Amino acid sequence: MRFRHLGLPVRDRELSRAFYEKYFGFAEGVATEYPDGTLIIRSADGFDLALHPDPEHGEVPEFLHFGFARDSRAEVGELLERVRGDGVEIVEEWDEPGLASFKCLDPDGYRVEVYWEPLQEGPPLAGS
Repeated sequence: MRFRHLGLPVRDRELSRAFYEKYFGFAEGVATEYPDGTLIIRSADGFDLALHPDPEHGEVPEFLHFGFARDSRAEVGELLERVRGDGVEIVEEWDEPGLASFKCLDPDGYRVEVYWEPLQEGPPLAGS
């Protein structure tokens, strides 16, 4: 079983679409729109992000976040500098021997984490 889809209520669907296309590898211009106004965009690895219009979308709880793994510490740093340079709000940064990570806010205040950590070997997760 794989996690392949996330639905987010958003105030401005096109603003959110542009954000995820620009920074997180969702295919530019490739989307499916549904009669209820939901727009689904897809990343290169087949993850679907459903953006549903909700102009009254409220405050996002601080712990709520989702993340994108990068292949190297350098890739995390490069994206951090890019989003920071574009004025995206950074709310957390970590740079330790076993973790490079930052969290930024998307246009609706969702915390989006970008991280790298070395592969951890150990027993399989329960149910694996």
